[in-house]
Amino acid sequence: MSAYTKVIVGTDGSESSYRAVDRAAELAADASATLVVACAYVPADPRSVSQAADQLGDDAYQIRGDNPAEDIVRGARERAMAAGATAIEVRTIKGAPVESLISLADETGADLLVVGNKGLSSLTGRLLGSVPADAARRATCDVLIVHTT
Repeated sequence: MSAYTKVIVGTDGSESSYRAVDRAAELAADASATLVVACAYVPADPRSVSQAADQLGDDAYQIRGDNPAEDIVRGARERAMAAGATAIEVRTIKGAPVESLISLADETGADLLVVGNKGLSSLTGRLLGSVPADAARRATCDVLIVHTT
């Protein structure tokens, strides 16, 4: 089996997902692969932002500005560099996590998708599905589910 050349890891900014980033970065470094750190997000609709701004008053500046997903991937990129990865790309994707990661993996020709196991053994995850279970079922590339919880 040949080494992986493109590894995608999904993160939502949680400590659990950052552990998956660390593991993906180690694997990418060992294989001299490109690591793509991705964060899916659903943009807030203008009406919700306006309502929140009305409620926050003078503190409304806190909900305007950069997309939070951009901050998440920047933080994850720093962690990946600390874990040894050198070829790192970051992507933010509008949409639900599983669909976004699967589309990105297909679009980039990734040969490994890395996700954390959060939600995998919860009752909600078993009833409604979870990111790791759904990603493993739907991905067209290898999937590594990292024990992060």
